[in-house]
Amino acid sequence: MSIIKPLFALCLLVTSLTAGAGERINLNAADAAALAAGIDGIGPAKAAAIVAYRAEHGPFKTVDDLLLVRGIGQATLDRNRDRLTAATP
Repeated sequence: MSIIKPLFALCLLVTSLTAGAGERINLNAADAAALAAGIDGIGPAKAAAIVAYRAEHGPFKTVDDLLLVRGIGQATLDRNRDRLTAATP
């Protein structure tokens, strides 16, 4: 019985730490503010460039298409890949 409380506390901690982990930023639906806030290494100007690229060329087919936006490199994509999606809005 003495181990139940610590295990329960551990479960609560893990649950609270991973609660938002499944939420991804949709490159095809997010506005510039959401992109700037959610993508590591992207500021307001680059976020606006992502939105402008999407408006001009249509939706991103894959997360890798982010590399087509001028100024976004492989390192930025790799650092953020797990938090991005290119789902159809």
